[in-house]
Amino acid sequence: MKKLYTTLALVFFGMSISFAQAWMTNLEIAQRLAQVQNKMVLMVWEETTNYQYPVFVKDDRGRTIYIDNLFEDEEVSPLIWEYFVPVIVSEYRYADLYEKIKGKRSQIYIDKFNDDSIKIMDVNGNILNVSYFTEDFQNITEIIRLYGLNTQYIAQELKDYKSEKDFYSAYYLASKYLDFALYADTKTRSSIVNLSNIYLQEAVELIKEQEPEDRPSLEQRCELLKIQEYLILKRPKKVIRLLRKLKDEDIYESNKSFVAFLYYTAYMSTDKPEDAEPWKAKISLVNLSKAQKIINLNT
Repeated sequence: MKKLYTTLALVFFGMSISFAQAWMTNLEIAQRLAQVQNKMVLMVWEETTNYQYPVFVKDDRGRTIYIDNLFEDEEVSPLIWEYFVPVIVSEYRYADLYEKIKGKRSQIYIDKFNDDSIKIMDVNGNILNVSYFTEDFQNITEIIRLYGLNTQYIAQELKDYKSEKDFYSAYYLASKYLDFALYADTKTRSSIVNLSNIYLQEAVELIKEQEPEDRPSLEQRCELLKIQEYLILKRPKKVIRLLRKLKDEDIYESNKSFVAFLYYTAYMSTDKPEDAEPWKAKISLVNLSKAQKIINLNT
């Protein structure tokens, strides 16, 4: 009970009292709350709140409504809280947050991190809506539709990664994000794949912490997961080309079922069932079910 009161107190003090609807002002507490609620974090820099931030939102009749200031409107804020955990982050945090991504992200990611627009982050602070730009006012309804994700599907992997960041927790989170992308809106899918790729890159970097004899097979597993991304992005022919570059004798025993899964799914996605058939028996029932979802996506 004491722990519960402490948590509630932290949440309370993490909120801003400067706005009609309270937004949090502590990123770490916002991330913990988002993890508990299976939500994404909606983040803006504090300086952005010093001036009016006009947005559009659709009402219950489907009409597009102009909102003069996102941070003061009493009707929009509850809507945001329903789908996200909103947080205002001080510029004083910029240096340490930037240091975590310096040299590890694309320029478009850095630009999104730096700008004044809304950033949708997962509970680890990685930005999802990197490619979402608009010259007009931002549409809150559209942001909710595209990025208001219920993360219960990946909750265990997020928890494991938070508990202990190592090769396996990073790899399995990357893999689960790819699975998650299968259920996402088509306009959001590539963004989730990019988010998955952040964790895959981390997994590659963490291979050095594993036993030397295990590293080559783990490196190959990461390469195969990278190839799987192209299935999610509806490029099965590229998957086949990349797989054909692998020699049978170079495939580690622990990765053979993964290779079979990729071959089977790619061939079925390109309407070549006769080429896919030899690989089917090497795939588990669980992965056959996943393969069918990807095949449906590509056909």
